[in-house]
Amino acid sequence: MSVATYLLFCGAATAADSFWSTVQLHGFASQSVIKTSDNRFFGDSPDTSFDSTEIGVNASLRLDPKVLLAGQVLARRAGDMYDGTPSLDYALTDIALIASPEQILGIRLGRVKNPLGLYNETRDIPFTRPGIFLPQVIYYDKVRNIVLSSDGAAVYGSLYNELGEFSATLVGGWPVLDDNVQWTYLGGDFPGTLRPNGSVWTGSLWYATVNEQLRFGLSGALASLRYAPHQHDILGPGQTDIVYGIASLQYSARHFTLSAEYGLEPVKWRRYGPLLPRQKVTSEGYYLQGTYRIRSNLELMACYEEGVADRDDRDGSEFAGVTGGLVPSHAMFSKIATVGLRWDLTPNLMLRAQYQWNQGTLVLSQLENPDFTRQREYWNLLALQVAFRF
Repeated sequence: MSVATYLLFCGAATAADSFWSTVQLHGFASQSVIKTSDNRFFGDSPDTSFDSTEIGVNASLRLDPKVLLAGQVLARRAGDMYDGTPSLDYALTDIALIASPEQILGIRLGRVKNPLGLYNETRDIPFTRPGIFLPQVIYYDKVRNIVLSSDGAAVYGSLYNELGEFSATLVGGWPVLDDNVQWTYLGGDFPGTLRPNGSVWTGSLWYATVNEQLRFGLSGALASLRYAPHQHDILGPGQTDIVYGIASLQYSARHFTLSAEYGLEPVKWRRYGPLLPRQKVTSEGYYLQGTYRIRSNLELMACYEEGVADRDDRDGSEFAGVTGGLVPSHAMFSKIATVGLRWDLTPNLMLRAQYQWNQGTLVLSQLENPDFTRQREYWNLLALQVAFRF
């Protein structure tokens, strides 16, 4: 072997080693046990449900200092809502157009996470959530897929100065729809097809102090869904327009974190026929949450949340009257008090326990609880979870 060939071989090997050294592979898995006094939550929980499982693998590869490839596959089992079939959470190319200590500007192409609230972009990883379940009046698991990610493009940027960090993200694309969306926004399993009616737009604005002790953000989404009925369908062709906005505030200190979010969602239904006449309602939700770190590996959590399907009918009595009592008033609101404990046995192994007192059934999936007459207004929930990551 000539000297030139030897040097060329060594150079290629070094380049290959450098290329593959940028690959990162991580994963996680969790299993929860859920027991409720009444009502189904993530499976047959009145008889104790083991139907809450998450297994995810994510990977990233840096092609050069300004180009990153990243993706995650998730298998999620959640009662009747999700059956554990692996799906693509996100898969994107991230291109940094400007990257300096003072500013960042970039674009993401592919299936990108929607920047909604404090937790939507990391909601699938058990270790990043404040509890076993996120506050449901803001992060409804029954319509998780439509808010989680979009197939399209995102533009993001940040500015850093002595006042802190100012950042913004705008996402345009098509949502990921499933049967849960139809059950939630149309109230049943109809034979027709629900599709996006054009692009969905999601955006956020955030401010954080220099030490990130205080964070404040505004985020929101605009979506329109089109329903195409099948033959002999009881619904006509219709359109559902959705606007969703969230205001977020978080304060972090050495031993505790306080979080609060408020969400507002005007929804309009048009042209579905007499079964679902033209109407517009505005749902509302908020939560107040605190976590306290007793030790570095032991954390207490407490949360109170409220949500209503119609802010002009907060107790649901008007809607119950319109339906002749077929839909009880408590189906139109939820009030939830939660306490929880997190114990990190090792950096990669976590145990959690959570107890909830519930009034109302707004947060329940109608797919899991289709018979309103069997729903109970007052119900409790106990959940235990073990989670692992690598």
